[in-house]
Amino acid sequence: MSTTTDLSKFGQIELRDLEVLLRAMREQGLPKDFDGSEVYPVFNQNSGNVFLSNQDYQVAMMNGDKLESFYSCPECGHEGFMEDMEHEGNEGCEEYLDSIKSTEVTNA
Repeated sequence: MSTTTDLSKFGQIELRDLEVLLRAMREQGLPKDFDGSEVYPVFNQNSGNVFLSNQDYQVAMMNGDKLESFYSCPECGHEGFMEDMEHEGNEGCEEYLDSIKSTEVTNA
């Protein structure tokens, strides 16, 4: 398995990254479009990324100094923060982009 929530499998770097995430969560709050139910830390052992997830498998990661939602297009798999999500795809990709953009606008 490439991801784990077992803190004993987090190395020193990943634990430090988790501290940064938790501090940002405390100081900034979770992203507005991120459901705060059953939030837990995750370490992707392939990429080295540490992030927060929840019961809906949403992802929140650090984007510089800001805790932001990280998206994955369900149609084509394109991933990124909001500013990275413009991509060429099919009609389903366009619908997904519209849905995450409208969530950002209504939660602003």
